[in-house]
Amino acid sequence: MKCHCIFKFVTESAGGGNAFLTNLVNDFESKGRYTQNPEQAQIFLMNSHHNVEKVLTYRRKYPDHLFVHRIDGPMKSYNKIKDWRDDIVRFVNHYVADATIFQSQWSKLENQRLKLTNTALSTVIPNAPNPVIFNTQQRNMFLSDRKPRLIASSWSTNWKKGFKTLDWLDKNLDFDKYDMTFIGNSPVSFKNIRHIPPVQSLDMASWLKQSDVYIFTSAIEACSNALLEALHCGVPVVGVNSSSNPEFIGQGGELYNDPSEIPYKIGKIFKNYSVYQKSIQNPRLSEIGDQYYDFMETCVNAQKNSLMKRLGNLRYVQIKCLVLAWKIFGKLEAMRQ
Repeated sequence: MKCHCIFKFVTESAGGGNAFLTNLVNDFESKGRYTQNPEQAQIFLMNSHHNVEKVLTYRRKYPDHLFVHRIDGPMKSYNKIKDWRDDIVRFVNHYVADATIFQSQWSKLENQRLKLTNTALSTVIPNAPNPVIFNTQQRNMFLSDRKPRLIASSWSTNWKKGFKTLDWLDKNLDFDKYDMTFIGNSPVSFKNIRHIPPVQSLDMASWLKQSDVYIFTSAIEACSNALLEALHCGVPVVGVNSSSNPEFIGQGGELYNDPSEIPYKIGKIFKNYSVYQKSIQNPRLSEIGDQYYDFMETCVNAQKNSLMKRLGNLRYVQIKCLVLAWKIFGKLEAMRQ
């Protein structure tokens, strides 16, 4: 069985979904599980609210094929409560998808609470970064005779990424004791934290491998690629205790509920650094790829004696109109701003 991903891939940096799906497709291709030709596919993987027009076309063209929906969010959790993307996800999941892949237990529970999903078959499979780039090779060892190096990062300037906490650290962390670097975009002008503009993945991995502890301040995450990149580089994490973060940090770091706890949590890690580092447990991309394919095989076998979803004319028009309205609304918002 071969899979085809209905997604508009781009080569430049374009968000976590693009990065993960690119890596997943590469893994599938290396194992003979992927086809670029939809005519040769038995399974279609679609992502969140993306490329819906093509999803609808393929659902009608290949009514007896399996359509698996990878979703994150809910996007209402960290964006506007009136985020139309969740409505698109709900319609696609209810009327197009045969199975659902959630990226974390938290995301699954939140999507189900908001009644955004409706497939008989579902599972939870996290993401994993590119293992060629994000790994523990050539990682600098932590040395107690130098200042510990802290690092944080964010591509987004959304305040919900934890910039109030980073601002607090900039004003309150003991910089005679620690060095700290922030990489990415920030609405805060730091006075003590070194600010590096966004860098490409290879450079990001290099910065992570030179650092000792990753400070993760984003409170609402379905499955943060930035967090996983740090962990896969062997960097213990001090992260905010919310959403999916505890699922991935596990014993490989410490959780905080208030910014004032962060200095203590950092110190706690450095007292037993090797223990925390050895406790980092996150599956590699090859394992994640196997989990995806095994789930898809299970779904195909389960659906052999039952009909796949049929996309009627009414639902087809409804979803197309919703996507069109969302695009128009987005352009109007951009013009206002």
